[in-house]
Amino acid sequence: MADEQLTTQTFVSTLPAHPYLVWRHATRFTGINGELYPWLRMTAPAGVAALDPARIRVGRPLFRSWLLLGGLIPVEYDDLVIDELEPGRRFLERSSMLTSTVWQHERTVEPAGGGCRLTDRISFAPRWEPLRPLMAPVVRLLFRHRHRRLARRYGAAG
Repeated sequence: MADEQLTTQTFVSTLPAHPYLVWRHATRFTGINGELYPWLRMTAPAGVAALDPARIRVGRPLFRSWLLLGGLIPVEYDDLVIDELEPGRRFLERSSMLTSTVWQHERTVEPAGGGCRLTDRISFAPRWEPLRPLMAPVVRLLFRHRHRRLARRYGAAG
């Protein structure tokens, strides 16, 4: 897929928390679902509580995660693939979804001042081009929501 066909959005928050704590939260399904609450919940297979570097085979499918609206109604799936991983600092998910042939979520956690800077860079290519004008604002709303939830959790200005 050529880059010009991808829609990309970037979201950045500075959090007054140690990068290790933020990374740990961001790679556990309780943390991911805490960010998505109350709008969505991501499923994981029984026994999978986190994106554990010891269990991830970079570039290989991990599992299908369903996104549940309100935590109950399946509205999307994510065939989860971690393509790049720097434990404690960065991951790049490059997956396909029901609505997107390409879904890329790069999350970076870096030291900043007395805390850290968390950056989410989202790129996607809709499976059906007429979805693009709808997907861009939905992604923007969802990731702004996630960053507000992170700010509340760590006591940052939201």
